[in-house]
Amino acid sequence: MRIAVYGAGGVGGYLGGRLAQAGVDVHFIARGAHLRALRENGLQVRSVKGDFALRVPATDDPAEIGPCDYVLFCVKAFDTEPAAVGLGPLVGHNTAVVSLQNGVDNEEKLARAVGLDQVMGGAAFIFAGIAEPGVIVHTGGPTSITFGELDGRVSTRAQRLLDQCLQAGFAADLSTSIKTVLWAKLALICAQAGMTAAVRLPIGEIRTVDAAWEAFQRLIEEVCAVAAADGTPVPLADQQRAVSIAQAIEPGNFSSLHDDLVRGRPMELEALHGVVVRRAAEHGVPVPMSEAVYAILKPWAIHNQRA
Repeated sequence: MRIAVYGAGGVGGYLGGRLAQAGVDVHFIARGAHLRALRENGLQVRSVKGDFALRVPATDDPAEIGPCDYVLFCVKAFDTEPAAVGLGPLVGHNTAVVSLQNGVDNEEKLARAVGLDQVMGGAAFIFAGIAEPGVIVHTGGPTSITFGELDGRVSTRAQRLLDQCLQAGFAADLSTSIKTVLWAKLALICAQAGMTAAVRLPIGEIRTVDAAWEAFQRLIEEVCAVAAADGTPVPLADQQRAVSIAQAIEPGNFSSLHDDLVRGRPMELEALHGVVVRRAAEHGVPVPMSEAVYAILKPWAIHNQRA
C-alpha cells in the first residue's frame, strides 16, 4: 500500500506517522520550515498514546511521489482549492483521495479537481498540531477517523484502508452515510472551536459555567438544524454523541481555530461558522448563537489574513 499525506500538520502528521510505523509506504507533502525539519530530522510525535520518531520521505512536489493508492488530504479548508490543483501526479485510476478536513464542502472542491469517483469523505476526531517544525503534539480527543464513499457503498478500497488503519493502532470506522458524519462533526467543531476561540479559555472552564455550556450546546443544535434544512439530517443520537465527546475532552484543550487566532495565522472560520450562517440564511433557519460567534471572530480572521 502506498499513501501520500497531503498536509503533514497535526492530523496528517500523526495519522501518517502511525501508518508509517506499521510499515506502510507513506510519503509526506509539506512546506517551509516544517518540510525542512522533516527532511533533516525526521518526524517526531509527542503523543498521549506514546511518543515516537521516524525518518519519513517528505517533499513539496507531488510529482516526486507519483501515483498512490490513497491520498489523505489534510490541508486547512481555506487551502483546499489551491492544494487540489497539485493532486494530479498522485492520482491513478484507482486512487482514493480521502478528505480528513474540517467542513462539509471540501469533497465537492476535490471532485472538481480530480473527479467525483476518486474522492472519499472523511472526518478526523483528534487534537493534534505542529508544536515546532518537524514536531507533532497529540494532546487527546477520540483519536479516530471515520470515512466512506460519497454514494454510501462499502467499497473494496475503503475496506482495505480501514484494515490498514486498525493495524496501525488507531481507531477507524467505515460509514455508509459520510455526509451525515461530516455535518455531525461540523456541529461539534463549531461549538468547540467557536467557544474556545471566542471565550479564549479551554473547554474545561467553559463546561463549568452554565451559560457558556448552554451556548456550546445551542451551537450544536443550530448546526444540526441547518443540516436538516440542507437535506442531511443528523440523528438525535449523533447530536447527543457530540455533546458526550465534548464532555470527555481533556479540560485543558482549546481548538485549532483558537490556536490560529492567537498566533496570528489564517483561520478556518469561513469553512465552519461561515458555512453555517450562509446556509442558514438560504434556508431561513434562525441561528443567533452561530451568528454571534461568527461576528465576534470575523474581525480576527480578517486581521490575521492581513498579517
